[in-house]
Amino acid sequence: MTTAVSESVLEKAAREYAEQGFSIIRNVIPKELIQELQAHVAWLTQKYPDLRPEHFHHPLIRNDAFWARVVSDRRLVDIAEFFLGPDVASFTAHYICKPPYDGQPVLWHQDGAYWPLSPMDALTVWLAVDESTVENGCLRMIPGSHVLPLHTPTSRTDTDNMLFSSARDEIVRQWSEERGVVCIELQPGDVSIHHPNLLHCSEPNTSARRRCGLDMGYISTATRIHGDRVYLDPLLVRGSDRSGVNTYRPFPAYQEGETIPFAGQDEWDDRVTQLNAALPSSATAAPAESPIESTRHMMDRLREGTTTR
Repeated sequence: MTTAVSESVLEKAAREYAEQGFSIIRNVIPKELIQELQAHVAWLTQKYPDLRPEHFHHPLIRNDAFWARVVSDRRLVDIAEFFLGPDVASFTAHYICKPPYDGQPVLWHQDGAYWPLSPMDALTVWLAVDESTVENGCLRMIPGSHVLPLHTPTSRTDTDNMLFSSARDEIVRQWSEERGVVCIELQPGDVSIHHPNLLHCSEPNTSARRRCGLDMGYISTATRIHGDRVYLDPLLVRGSDRSGVNTYRPFPAYQEGETIPFAGQDEWDDRVTQLNAALPSSATAAPAESPIESTRHMMDRLREGTTTR
């Protein structure tokens, strides 16, 4: 395939991914788009003042053309395609923004333990919107832990944390003692990728600098999505559907008030027309529930331990 990220870089990432369950790809997204992402976070913060910025979850994408444009960006989808094949959907995408001094941790977990997918043919692509360092709560990963089976998370409402749950302490202790822990420090525009079974976490942000990343989950379209309507239908970002079961949301065109103005929005609207015309006939409109209602519903269910995210 022809890609905006070089074949040699992707091949190196694939070797690291196979060995340790994660890899870092530098300088994927240019400064201009990162600045728009930062403006988008500021806009969301103003629009949803009662929602902690660690919880800018995927339901908020429903009518947001800029967010849909980002998760379907060729550079990001090229990475997903290299690992998942030519037919790719964006299943989940959310900002995890830890504000200065009181940013919440994300406790040790496996992404796949929260994802109602079969088969688990998925990839997490984490884009640094801000500089991500040890001091402001960067990702931490246990190399090689992707060989673990998926374990049901344990409820953790005893301490503030983004997922309200975590992997079992004894598993984390054993693997961290045997394999160590790697801190994933990133510059804005860098991407880290990891396996859905990999044990990873991030510490609280007690520094004076925000730490924000866009956490995206991509799947092969042969993967089936199960579960209730807490999940919105995915976006078909490349290729065609192979599951015969999943439904796909139409891509949103730019609407004033639903997102920020962004570079290339007229070209995006033209692309939306083409993308939506190519969707399977089973494509569905968004649920009647508002984006913020869906987000709060999902958070309530996470807190109760009764649903995946």
